Amino acid sequence: MPLSLPCEQQELPARVNISAAPGPAPAAPTALHSRMDELEGQLLAKVLALEKERAALSHSGQRQRQEVEKELDALQDRVAELEHGSSAFSPPDAFKISIPIRNNYMYGRVRKALPELYAFTICVWLRSKSGGTGQGTPFSYSVPGQANEIVLLESGHDPMELLINDKVAQLPLSLKDNSWHHICIAWTTRDGLWSAYQDGELRGSGENLAAWHPIKPHGILILGQEQDTLGGRFDATQAFVGDIAQFNLWDHALTPAQVLGIANCTGPLLGNVLPWEDKLVEAFGGATKATFDVCKGRAKA
Repeated sequence: MPLSLPCEQQELPARVNISAAPGPAPAAPTALHSRMDELEGQLLAKVLALEKERAALSHSGQRQRQEVEKELDALQDRVAELEHGSSAFSPPDAFKISIPIRNNYMYGRVRKALPELYAFTICVWLRSKSGGTGQGTPFSYSVPGQANEIVLLESGHDPMELLINDKVAQLPLSLKDNSWHHICIAWTTRDGLWSAYQDGELRGSGENLAAWHPIKPHGILILGQEQDTLGGRFDATQAFVGDIAQFNLWDHALTPAQVLGIANCTGPLLGNVLPWEDKLVEAFGGATKATFDVCKGRAKA
């Protein structure tokens, strides 16, 4: 057994509901613009002060003058960014992994080893193209002696399942409409508490899922296939077909407000354990990597 808005307006998840999610709602656009104007004003005031200081230092030591010049240049760059509206998040590594057909040889592999974890949140953008039931395995994490350390799987007509140390929780998530969806799963070893979010909304939660079991380190994380042995023995019937982007992993449970911010592309975060970076993800067997910013739509899906 077993990470940016979607690129086109029609692909926006239909279920993102700010008012229904716990935690404070993101600031309204007018409030955000007001805050940006205020910040820009503060930066400009600082620039003017530094300009005066630079003039006063015309006959002072060269080192002190260079320090002022450096700070002034940095502030002017920041003002330029604000003026051009680039305060919106733009991930440094905007790409997706695409698996076009169901098979047992196309997948992505994360090149970074995980530490021992006592809690985690995994968030990922997914677009399934399975065309019906059985969405397969968006990701699986195996360690020596346990192939199913962490697995997200939907097999056949069964509901989507989260496996931790071979223990199973059924998740009320659905990827069947061939559209981009944002999925977040949070878990803690304390009492085995788990929460599952889709498009920013809490869809389900529970407890006693592998309670008091720490996630073992130094395993292998695969995108798109379920591992029956460490790093291999894939089953085509359990493969994911579609696109995967912005897979991020944290060593703690994100708050509902943080999850909503990521799903709405208003408060994006990169995983503190595993960020979505091009250098950390390899594609194998015919799976492809392509430029894709899921929150800005800079490339076509």
